[in-house]
Amino acid sequence: MIKNLIFDFGQVMVRFERKYMVERFVSDPEDSKLLQKVVFDRLYWDRLDAGTIEDEEVLRLACERLPERLHASARDIYYNWIYNIPEIEGMSSLVHDMKEKFGVRVFLLSNISRYFASHSSEIKCLAEFDKCLFSAVCGKTKPNADFYELLCAECGIPSEEAIFIDDRRDNVESAERLGIKGYIFDGDAARLRSYLTEILAMQ
Repeated sequence: MIKNLIFDFGQVMVRFERKYMVERFVSDPEDSKLLQKVVFDRLYWDRLDAGTIEDEEVLRLACERLPERLHASARDIYYNWIYNIPEIEGMSSLVHDMKEKFGVRVFLLSNISRYFASHSSEIKCLAEFDKCLFSAVCGKTKPNADFYELLCAECGIPSEEAIFIDDRRDNVESAERLGIKGYIFDGDAARLRSYLTEILAMQ
């Protein structure tokens, strides 16, 4: 019996769109491309997700690759991106409705920075979640099994009683190897709603 729904954040609850986040602060197309490439470089963001680099160090390294005239914009973008992530239509209501109608618990398991984690209470679409685990805070990242195991242990989730929803196949497959049912999210909230409703209604 499924009693727990586990969601990813980026590209599941919200759209992480570099262009959108950058062009809130700069209008020149070439400046935008450069800032997208540098400020959101996975070279830094993988380390942010793992909790092995601090925000000011990321900005220092990014600014070394940018002309001085863009340093202020880089800072503005970095410290405001969490407020410029549009929700995926239908996902907040889906989380709410699954809790209300079927009594399931809902959790968030996300590879994301300490900066985001420290401001997560300001993110409206996270209000319904029973617990959120953020990789940088935990020192564990998907698709490593120990991140899923930590969530299950802390929240008392038997693996066979959970569904994990993520947009990345490798993350879903890692959960499935632990006995958690997986769903690869394609951006279609209505399709996910139908899938979950069918499973939960027949229990």
